[in-house]
Amino acid sequence: MAADSDRDTSRTVVKTYVPAYQREEWDDHADELDMSRSEFVKAMVQAGRRGFEGRTEPTPSDGDEDSVEDDTEPVQAATASIEESVLDALSADEYLSWDELLAAVSDDIESRLEDTLQVLQAADRVRYSGRHGGYTLEA
Repeated sequence: MAADSDRDTSRTVVKTYVPAYQREEWDDHADELDMSRSEFVKAMVQAGRRGFEGRTEPTPSDGDEDSVEDDTEPVQAATASIEESVLDALSADEYLSWDELLAAVSDDIESRLEDTLQVLQAADRVRYSGRHGGYTLEA
């Protein structure tokens, strides 16, 4: 991995095309979190990469590079879970588009995240701060 001083930190444009309804959902969610669409998409992509790859390279905001682990178990678990969701969706409908499969997989991730956050909040390990517009570890 390149040292932070070797990284190109200049900004660049990334374009993608999504259905209008999806952009509206992203805008609504970004507003709820008091984020711009760009910040929201960047945060969700980074979160998704962590979910699919176990852990990505640290960004400057991640902190110490030594905390990065090369563990494939989370990747295998995430892949197995997604595989089950894809197979379940395809068993219900013979043909599904990419967007339909993505929705089926995303719904599962959203449900699991919500359930996990409820458990962590009930255990007083995480709390939501409306003032800061997000979740944080309990002190």
